Amino acid sequence: MDISVELTFSPLQNDFEERIIDFIKKLRASDLTVLENPLSTQVYGEYDAVMKLLQTEIKTAFELMDRGLLFMKIVKSDRSGYEPHF
Repeated sequence: MDISVELTFSPLQNDFEERIIDFIKKLRASDLTVLENPLSTQVYGEYDAVMKLLQTEIKTAFELMDRGLLFMKIVKSDRSGYEPHF
């Protein structure tokens, strides 16, 4: 089963940029489709592969910060090819 996951990662501390960049680079290094925009990062792929990657990388990211917030939306389908129809 394919899924699409949208992540908004917000370390609640002053030195947040490095934490976000490291997190995104680790997602990019996977074999999954990863797209970014200024507000979020999207990860697309097979459910078990996506969730395994996220479980590992979210835990690592949280361990490297004092406080953090992660918003995550999951859609059951691969929406990486979405094009607006208007």
